[in-house]
Amino acid sequence: MTRITFIGAGSIGFTRTLVRDILTFPRLTDAELVLMDINAERLEFAERSVKRIIELGNYPATVRTTMNRAEALQGADAVLVTILAGGVQVWRHDIEIPKRYGIDINVGDTRGPSGIFRALRTIPEMLAIAKDMERYCPNAMMLNYTNPMAILCRAMQHESPIAITGLCHSVQGTAEMLARWIGAPFEEIDYVCAGINHMAWYTKFEWKNQDAYPLIRAAMQRPEVYNEEIVRNEMYLNLDYYVTESSGHNSEYNAWFRKRPDLIEKYCTHGTGWNPGHHAYILNEYLRREDSWKDDARSWFDGSANLKLARGHEYAAYIINALAGGEPFRFNGNVRNTKLITNLPEDACVEVPVFVDKDGLHPVHVGALPPQVAMLTNLSAQIEEMAVAGALTGDPRKVYHAILNDPLTAAVLAPAEIKQMVNEMFAQNAAYLPQFKHTVVA
Repeated sequence: MTRITFIGAGSIGFTRTLVRDILTFPRLTDAELVLMDINAERLEFAERSVKRIIELGNYPATVRTTMNRAEALQGADAVLVTILAGGVQVWRHDIEIPKRYGIDINVGDTRGPSGIFRALRTIPEMLAIAKDMERYCPNAMMLNYTNPMAILCRAMQHESPIAITGLCHSVQGTAEMLARWIGAPFEEIDYVCAGINHMAWYTKFEWKNQDAYPLIRAAMQRPEVYNEEIVRNEMYLNLDYYVTESSGHNSEYNAWFRKRPDLIEKYCTHGTGWNPGHHAYILNEYLRREDSWKDDARSWFDGSANLKLARGHEYAAYIINALAGGEPFRFNGNVRNTKLITNLPEDACVEVPVFVDKDGLHPVHVGALPPQVAMLTNLSAQIEEMAVAGALTGDPRKVYHAILNDPLTAAVLAPAEIKQMVNEMFAQNAAYLPQFKHTVVA
């Protein structure tokens, strides 16, 4: 029997999806599922959801809940983390303060001033989970779904010996999208994708052993294809390699698309395959979810008799099955850069192909990224390194230097303005940053 612990199980959609997938594997049908959250009401809904899946699938699995993290982690074989440090009313300022300074952010959970301050609040919680795992389940593997993925994984990989990888759906999701654009069955596609989370590049994308990039470029001549991912398509047309994650995210990670209102209107507003480009979209969406999650949960229960139990494509279940002695699995994971990508910072958190089996993780050496994409990726990786250093040392000036070099921030603001903005964000977050004794950048 495999014991699988969910930290942040109140992320009900994630918990339902992952449990559904896990229980489809014969080796895991009798798993003990331990759900932990600090919100009792959300935890109760998560428990009811998991019990319903077990009932509908007639699985021999068991489920128990606790609000005590140490109890949840005791004896775990795998730990899935889907937490949010501070609710919507806390992190909304990560988006609203930069907006007052002219930095228009679409998502704000990964990079730039918004992603960095989200990381500063979250790193202490993630390190506490990792340290508890060292005590209560030292041989377990952490599978992290919490953003900002690269920064959080880098901090834990630097501070804890436990096995940790971060998982994101953007690699397989983008590959499936590109296959659809060129009319290729996904099972006939072969690719190599490497970089950092949300900024990994398909250095190889082949259909039946032939380079498929010319087909992708030709597909973009069709308006419906170009308009589905305007920002990423423009990046590909100019950089020659396709990047993971959505246009909404990627519009934030460079200096090209969001520094002026006319550019936001042209590139970040009318695409059909991504979120509306204005800064408030994600904030408003999360505020809506905050108000409606109970209704969403109840509607799921009302329709649960028709719940599809077929396995989906999230990596976690396949990884846990492989660790339990099942079929080895290849995925793209976030791991420490032990010369895996030779032109990104050593020890940074990189996203590369990884094989997993009962003996653990086996990351693949990729070599050098193409230089024109390595430049952009290297800058973000070095910014993440500096942000982690600031978080671990409690040095606000390192945080300022990280944001000072953020491409979008630098495209909009002068250094004195960036310093003023960072000080305002520190002041707003002072209650949530215990690692910082001084939160004003001189």
